[in-house]
Parts: sequence; C-alpha cells; structure tokens
Amino acid sequence: MNQRVVGIASLAAVILLALGGVLYVKLRPSQQLKNASAAPVSAPIAAGQIAPQFTLPTTAGPFNLDTETKPIFLEIFATWCPHCQRETVVLNKLYDAYKSRVAFLAVPGSDTGMDETSPETQLDVLNFQTRFDVKYPIGAFDPNLAIAKRYLLGGYPTIVIIGRDKKITYANSGEIAYPELASALNSALKK
Repeated sequence: MNQRVVGIASLAAVILLALGGVLYVKLRPSQQLKNASAAPVSAPIAAGQIAPQFTLPTTAGPFNLDTETKPIFLEIFATWCPHCQRETVVLNKLYDAYKSRVAFLAVPGSDTGMDETSPETQLDVLNFQTRFDVKYPIGAFDPNLAIAKRYLLGGYPTIVIIGRDKKITYANSGEIAYPELASALNSALKK
C-alpha cells in the first residue's frame, strides 16, 4: 500500500509540474501574443484633413511628404503583426500595379520586435522585408515612432492614402482586400 501512495503522489507531482509549466509559458507577459488590432496610439486623422508632414529615410532613398508629387500610399505596420505579414501579399500586388503613379511607403510603427519580446530594431525591419518579400519601400525604424503617432488608427496595419493636394483621401486599419485599396487609389488618382 505504501508503494501505491508513493506512486500516486509521484504522478500527482508530475501532473502539477506539467500544469505549472504550461501556465508559466501561457501567462508570462513577455510571451503573450499581441493582439494585432491593438496599437499603442490612435491618431486624430480622417479623410479630408491635411496629412501631417514627415520626412524619412527609406529603402528607396529619402522620402519627404511635402515634395512628393504623386498620391501617397502609406502603411503603418508592426513586424510582429500577423495581419501585417499577410497584408504584404496585397500590398506587393498593389505596388506592381500602381508604382509608376503612386508613391508607396511602409513605416514601422511598433516598439516591439519581430520576436514579440525584444525591442524593435532596424534589423527587425530588414528581416521583415526579406522574410515577406516586400517589394515596396520601407522606412527606417524610428524608436520615437513619430510617424506612427501621427497616423496610426489604433490597429495594425493602418493604411492611409494621401492625395496630390496633401489631403487624406482614405484611412483604415486591419487586413484590407485588394479591391477596396485599388478603388481608394483610383479615387485618389482622379483628383
């Protein structure tokens, strides 16, 4: 009978250790998955408003909103965001179709790195570009998130289209289908 009690106690200890390990992995803050729709800020922008000015070094050279003559397709993304990762397919297709008539720019907008635990770095941005075969220009990582604070609508990715007149013509967040974005770009091109 003593061996049976020892066996039951050993089994209970193993079960408790396994349960404790699972709970530790699931509940520790640094490992919790981020909600892709949760963002640190929500900028006060809307269609019809003048777009906040910014300049930024990009993978295609310097970008200056004030001097750009084409409509602008701006994406604020997070390297860790699965919605942003999937949206690269749509944005690559848009870039292929509109790159001669629209200035494309993706801007990192999170201070959390691609591994979801460490601080974001320029290396995370370059790894994102390579891993998801991003064809459109990506801005350099800004640890102050200055552009994100001006444009992020509370969710990743945020897409903003700015007309030649520097007014916002479209702003939305989340995964957005090609037809909706193409329609928004076509509207901006007509103005």
